[in-house]
This record gives sequence, C-alpha cells and structure tokens, in this order.
Amino acid sequence: MENTLGDFLRSRRARILPEEVGLPSHGRRRVQGLRREEVAQLAGVSVDYYVRLEQGRGGSASDAVLDAVARVLRLDAVETAHLRSLARPPKDPAPAGPARGRGRERVRPGTRLLLDLMTGVPAFVLGRRMDVLAWNALAGAVNGFATRTDGSPDGSPNQARHAFLDPAAREYYRQWDAVAAETVSYLRRDAGLHPDDPALSALVGELSVRSEEFRRLWADHLVREKTHGVKLVRHPLVGDLDFGYETLGVNGSPDQLLVVYTAPAGSPTAQKLALLASWTAPGAEDGAAGHPAAPGPPEPPEAY
Repeated sequence: MENTLGDFLRSRRARILPEEVGLPSHGRRRVQGLRREEVAQLAGVSVDYYVRLEQGRGGSASDAVLDAVARVLRLDAVETAHLRSLARPPKDPAPAGPARGRGRERVRPGTRLLLDLMTGVPAFVLGRRMDVLAWNALAGAVNGFATRTDGSPDGSPNQARHAFLDPAAREYYRQWDAVAAETVSYLRRDAGLHPDDPALSALVGELSVRSEEFRRLWADHLVREKTHGVKLVRHPLVGDLDFGYETLGVNGSPDQLLVVYTAPAGSPTAQKLALLASWTAPGAEDGAAGHPAAPGPPEPPEAY
C-alpha cells in the first residue's frame, strides 16, 4: 500500500508558500510550495539529512527533529502523530489477528448491552478500516446497516465502501463531499498506524480502482481523527435529519470507536427520531453477528 513518509512530507510542504515563512518567492520555482533545502534550513537540520528523511532513510528520527519539521510544515496534532508513525514504524509487526485483517473484530458483550440501552440515540461501533461492527435499533433504522450491500469480506457494513461505491450514498449524505474527505482522511490515519495491514491495503486498492474521487482524495494525504462533527442525511422515510455526532474510544478495544448521533430535544430531527424509534421492535435480529436491533417500520423501504 502506498503510504510513504516522503509522499506525506512532499504533500505538506507543497501547500506552504515561501512568503508565509518569511522566504523570498521571486524567481522561477520548479516545485510547488517549499523546497526541501528550505524546509531543512527552517527546521535546523542539514539538507542531506532532510533528503534522507523524505526518502525513508533517516533512521530513527528524534522527537526534536520531527517536531521541528512539523512546526515548519505547520502540521496539527493529528498530522504530527501521523508523521511520527510514518517516520518510526513498529519494528516488530503485531501478531496475526483481527487488527492485521484476519478474522472478525469482536465487540464485548458489555459494549453491545450499552448500545441497546441507548434507546434514544443512534449509536454504533466502528472498527478497523471503518467496518461497522455493531449497532443499536435506532442506528439501524437511520443508517439501514442490515440491508446494505457494501460489506467488508467478513460481512460487516463498511462506511468507506458505502460512501464511495454505493450510488445511493450521494443522495443519503446531504454533504457528500465533506463525508468523502473525512472518510479518506480517517483511512489515511489508520494506514499510518497499521502500515502492514493487508486488509486495509486491499480496501484502499479496491476503492482506488473503482472510484476516481477516492483516488483524488487519497493523493492529497489528508489525515484526521474522527472525533465530533455534523452529519446531515436524507432518510428515505422521514426526510432530512440534522445530526451532531460524538466519537468515543472503547476502553480495552483501542481500534474501536463508539459513534453516537445527537439531536437537540424538541428539534425536528429529534421528533423524526422518535417516529423511527416507534417503528422499531426489540428482539429482532440485525446483520451484526446476532446483535438485537430494529426490524424496520410496518412498511419497510426496499433500500436505504
């Protein structure tokens, strides 16, 4: 999987104009943004060392050097962490298992129970590579996880495949461009943390072949965490829903995130959620490995 330190550094220095860092911009420049020697000068390292760093031959770069480069390239905290992951990949690969793409990630029974107890909000667990591992009844009613056909090889719905490969996603997400950029930047971060994951390589390869938009966004090397934000969707039954979302880490399961959609009490979205909740019935089976969730409204749609 293409995910080199050099590609990331080149993409970051290309976005900074010389005058932004106090350098003259006159004369013909063969590269967009800062030259390698300019980054080296501003970071206080030799040009030879910085060149070797971009080529992946910098050895074990120190925190001081990486922090200096991050400062020059104006990296935020997430991008700086990504830089460190690329510059100092793990020497001992993790043993084979779910994190390496072999076998289904498991959601603890306590986490599943927590999902079921959150009856008033849509909530689901997001795993590696944006696989949706479990969800509660309301999340199933909002997102249609049980009926989607964008699953990963282990059968889990996958948010990245849904965003880029399902034509209905462009209608479902009212801000599809923002969702697409967020999805790619999150996968980029995952790739930096797990550079030897064959399943992630396969996913990136599939999306690159099948989606021109994914290829373009992947080449931008944007890196973001999935923390909080706004999700605007158009539901086939109840119309427009305006959600905020919060993302929380699952203690004991470092590669899993609990994603919760929220809406202010009394808002039109909250009222529509109450309507969707009234159509759900406890005890039905969804598509998440026997996890109890919603069977759908009395007259279910053909597809979400």
